[in-house]
Amino acid sequence: MAHVRDIMQKNIITIEHDKTVYDAASILKEKEISFLVIIRDEKPIGVISERDIVQKVAAQDQKASSIKIEDVMSKKFRWVTPDTPIEDAVQKMLNNNIRRLIILDNDEKLAGVITQTNLAEFLRSKLLINGMLDNIDSEKS
Repeated sequence: MAHVRDIMQKNIITIEHDKTVYDAASILKEKEISFLVIIRDEKPIGVISERDIVQKVAAQDQKASSIKIEDVMSKKFRWVTPDTPIEDAVQKMLNNNIRRLIILDNDEKLAGVITQTNLAEFLRSKLLINGMLDNIDSEKS
């Protein structure tokens, strides 16, 4: 059985909790990513996504450079450990209707993240491998 550690992204872009929404938006644009993990004392305390910025700042016609990330970030992020089976991680994402899961090590420090895209890539490769094995089996018969 595959585990989260097998598919998680380890190079996660983070931002300190005391920055502004403008700072976060600038990083999202520059790195061409859709979310950031917010950290304090090297530990994750929340996430901020493009969606958070649109719904909580832009749609409210607020000035991004005057709003702290902590005021709009999602504080109730979901997480698992690297040893979590992928099936359990998928279930947690489905149960909570989320697109990404933070991966924390035993010290609750950021170890990585998995997204819907990571899961789709994993499933695709698994399906391709199973398809090749089926073809090999059928050629032997």
